[in-house]
Amino acid sequence: MNFLLLTQYFAPEIGATQVRLGAIARQLKAMGHGVEVVTAMPHHLVGEIFPGYRRKFYSTESWHGVTIHRTWVYPATGAGLKRLFNYLSFTVSSFFGLSRARRPDIVFIESPPLFLSLAGMTYGALRHTKTVFNVSDLWPDSVRELGILDEGPIMECAYRLERWSYRRADYVNAVTDGIYRALADKKGVPKSKLLFLPNGVDSELFAPRPADESLCRQLDLVGKKVCLYAGTHGIAQGLENVIRAAALLQSTDIVFLFLGDGPEKSKIISLAGSLGLSNIRFVDSKPLDQVPRYYNLAFASIVPLIKNELFKGARPSKILPSLACGVPVIYSGEGEAAELIEGAKAGLVVEPESPTAIAEALRVLASNAEMSQAMAENGRRLMLKRFAWPAIVSSWLAQLEGVQAQPLS
Repeated sequence: MNFLLLTQYFAPEIGATQVRLGAIARQLKAMGHGVEVVTAMPHHLVGEIFPGYRRKFYSTESWHGVTIHRTWVYPATGAGLKRLFNYLSFTVSSFFGLSRARRPDIVFIESPPLFLSLAGMTYGALRHTKTVFNVSDLWPDSVRELGILDEGPIMECAYRLERWSYRRADYVNAVTDGIYRALADKKGVPKSKLLFLPNGVDSELFAPRPADESLCRQLDLVGKKVCLYAGTHGIAQGLENVIRAAALLQSTDIVFLFLGDGPEKSKIISLAGSLGLSNIRFVDSKPLDQVPRYYNLAFASIVPLIKNELFKGARPSKILPSLACGVPVIYSGEGEAAELIEGAKAGLVVEPESPTAIAEALRVLASNAEMSQAMAENGRRLMLKRFAWPAIVSSWLAQLEGVQAQPLS
């Protein structure tokens, strides 16, 4: 089959969506399928078009043998009207990229942003091709729950577009069990059109390796126990709670390493400065192939989410590379991800938004080498067994070919 992936975010940007879709595209290609991508000029998290892509309306390139069509986008971060224009600008310009791609058998539309369904569904109708609407976040529920948008005309339009997207798509795809259940039970999507394609991990790239001593010296981490946060610094993560946990561990040899960027990064840097913390390091986003170096410095990783009913159905993708590298996860959250970690005995789960609970979990893990090693082995074993991309994509293709979609367990 020939697949066309329509997404606002793709490599060389850094982020969960980019990593996931890149892995899916490479796996489909490796299995003999045709793959093209229509995406925006890279801009995510930094609020400006990356060097080499500026002052262009359209460009094309080859990435791991996959043809990438890029079109103009108004770059913006955070929330508000600028971000709304960011979404809408690519929705409009993406039609040009779609027009340059060969006719696919399947159009795979990534959401959020929800607006891309307008471009993807219209293109699918014009080219008489099947559409898969991929729901990686229950937008607009998530922006309402986070207080980014209040009830009003814009929110009502967003919910109408959501319902239209589910109705018009040939298939609606979920990336977690929680999203699958919400689509079936709350959103009214018929199970006959539901598919399940969870996140996976490149278990060869992300694997246990000796710590990089030069990197350790560069970051002044020699002799320290490193707790890593790697990912977007956004509202949903509540990273101020991790900063306050660091304050409680100031007198220990535990150091917190924050890797990544995002709209809340400046705020948490300011908070760390105001608390006078010396046990925190901040590092900007790195290319994917460099990220395992940072995981292999750590004795634990921290994956936090704020307390919110919506997030009980979340499965943060940053859990997977940590476990694949044999690094136990401290999960500050509830629901599906907590059950995954506890069931595999691959880390510790604490209540969300509790600096005290985070600090205590790290103390326990840092002082118990035998428990830490057992969790590391359990996590790596789980990734190899259940979350390798070849098995995940093969299962999804079987669903597309008519096998009843069932969430993996």
